[in-house]
Amino acid sequence: MNPAIDELKKKAKVAKAASRRMAYLSTEIKNDALANIANDLLARKDEILAANQIDWKEAEASKMSTALLDRLLLTSERLEAIAQDVRSVAALPDPVGEIFDMRTMPNGLLAGRKRVPLGVIGAIYESRPNVTIDISSLCLKSGNALILRGGKETINSNSTLARVVQDAIAKVGISDGAVQFILSTDRALVTHMLTMSDTIDLIIPRGGGGLIKFVKEKAAMPVVAGGIGVCHTYVDRSADLAQAVAIACNAKVQRPTVCNALDSLLVHADIAQAYLPKIAKEWAKVGVEMRCDQRALAILESDPLLKLIPAEEADWGKEFLALIAAVKVVDSLDEAIRHIECYGSGHSEAILTRDYNAVMRFLNEVDAACVYANASTRFTDGGQFGLGAEVGISTQKMHARGPLGLKEMTSYKWIIFGNGQVRP
Repeated sequence: MNPAIDELKKKAKVAKAASRRMAYLSTEIKNDALANIANDLLARKDEILAANQIDWKEAEASKMSTALLDRLLLTSERLEAIAQDVRSVAALPDPVGEIFDMRTMPNGLLAGRKRVPLGVIGAIYESRPNVTIDISSLCLKSGNALILRGGKETINSNSTLARVVQDAIAKVGISDGAVQFILSTDRALVTHMLTMSDTIDLIIPRGGGGLIKFVKEKAAMPVVAGGIGVCHTYVDRSADLAQAVAIACNAKVQRPTVCNALDSLLVHADIAQAYLPKIAKEWAKVGVEMRCDQRALAILESDPLLKLIPAEEADWGKEFLALIAAVKVVDSLDEAIRHIECYGSGHSEAILTRDYNAVMRFLNEVDAACVYANASTRFTDGGQFGLGAEVGISTQKMHARGPLGLKEMTSYKWIIFGNGQVRP
């Protein structure tokens, strides 16, 4: 027996047993546990940041990409934001036990649904130590047990954060079995973990396209996957140009290494001559590389200060995770929607326009988890949507879509009250 797989099996059994107790924890105990986690993240800041620096320096030496290095890095400010997200989760209503859709049937039975935890959640993730805390806090509040399997590039950060969580919840009597962390980085564990449908009820992968594809193909249990964001912003013919510059600039440069950042800018031909030089000037201030179609190039190529490259087919539908944007001039709203349908990933798409009919067509016809009118796609985030935090961004349609918050971490069971009814 592989010792790492043996460790995984043992911890999964403990998590399964813990999940039965977690389902009936009071809201008060869960909130106290979350308050402890938030406080301890800051009290043990030096320990956490020191562990993270070990990971970050090793990753930098291994030539990890800038995008992944940014996701890996923890700072005092980021830890404070993570702790605040935990407090936000604690402040949210507890979804467990909610009774809804109750109705009296013609035969007198009173039937409805009651919200319950999913059970044991398996999280497989890469380069993102914040996921350790985000998923732990959401699972605790929603009454689920958790098995965490991070990547080797963040082993020191993740193991330290997991200890913080386990120590914090133990103070209120929650077994550390409720949050399990797999110490081994043996890749064989992932394959084996995906077969354990007897103990793991749901798998959530967070990472690159290769990991997500592998998990979706191999998992024996349900998977909620997403996070690959090829995000478009379409500037319509009637857009407010100043507003459109500000939104597209924010969507691209505010944090370019994340999945909800702008990847492709589509601009209506009627305003391209006026708009493109304005956004190009703003993007040039931070060094954005623009991969332009021929019409966009013709408008911008006279400015020697711009970083312009002729677009190739591979640039459409690409998640850049960097200061790079594909730029295309389109002749109509219909062409913009067709382009998004062809190259989008179902994550986040935006239209910038003052035309109400164009807004409603875009919102109705674009098939994505989050569709915006006159706002930056950077808002696709559990915290920004009032969910406290998120487990991830689902680009699927079943069982959850968009940012995964507390309710998305639950299921329901039917409850039926009778007074002696038998079926004829």
